[in-house]
Amino acid sequence: MISFIRIDSRLIHGQVIEGWLPHLKIQRIVVADDATVSDPLARAAMSLAVPPDVDVLVSRIDDVPYRKLQNDGPRTLVLLRDVDAAVRAYARGLSGPLNLGNVHAGPERLAVSRSVFLTDAEKQQLLDLSRDGLAVSIQAVPNEPAQALR
Repeated sequence: MISFIRIDSRLIHGQVIEGWLPHLKIQRIVVADDATVSDPLARAAMSLAVPPDVDVLVSRIDDVPYRKLQNDGPRTLVLLRDVDAAVRAYARGLSGPLNLGNVHAGPERLAVSRSVFLTDAEKQQLLDLSRDGLAVSIQAVPNEPAQALR
């Protein structure tokens, strides 16, 4: 079952491994990221960083079987690199609340939290999804309160 869906530019890293995995009792991580599929070094590094009892699946965004993952047994964390990836994944059948964890700063990006920076277009895409019923929250680590995207 999909337990958590997170946009995080860094994908698998310390906050995910030390914070979210134990907090949510995650058994499987699905990295839905087209670039990582084509990067054997990144795939290997991600797999090695995760505890051995947690499965890691790296797949193209369009190839992830979102509905199947929602209905099977392992507690699953879905990681997406950016807003565009999330929009694509939700269009392909991903469902459930969306967590904005870390979206890097950059040109034309405005801070919506300490760790999330969005362009106007990205913010609008997320607000459109939320108007369609998707809960979108901002929360970097489990011990900080979640805040709604406004």
